[in-house]
Amino acid sequence: MSTVEKNTNTNSEKKTESFKISGNWTKQSQLLKEKFNQLTDSDLKFEPGKENELLQRVETRLNKKREEVINIINKCEV
Repeated sequence: MSTVEKNTNTNSEKKTESFKISGNWTKQSQLLKEKFNQLTDSDLKFEPGKENELLQRVETRLNKKREEVINIINKCEV
């Protein structure tokens, strides 16, 4: 069982490392707020190197899984 846990952690770490904000975040966050009016400026506050914190806030607010949130953000890339 510990092998499975280690593999799961490794996969999570890879996903975490691979997500980076690209493009114009100001425009992307505006599009996200238009699509999801429950999102606030605070939820979408982006600081370089803190992508995971941003994802966690959006996951919580939208009640969606990490992969779904990443897909949503990627679709709004400008």
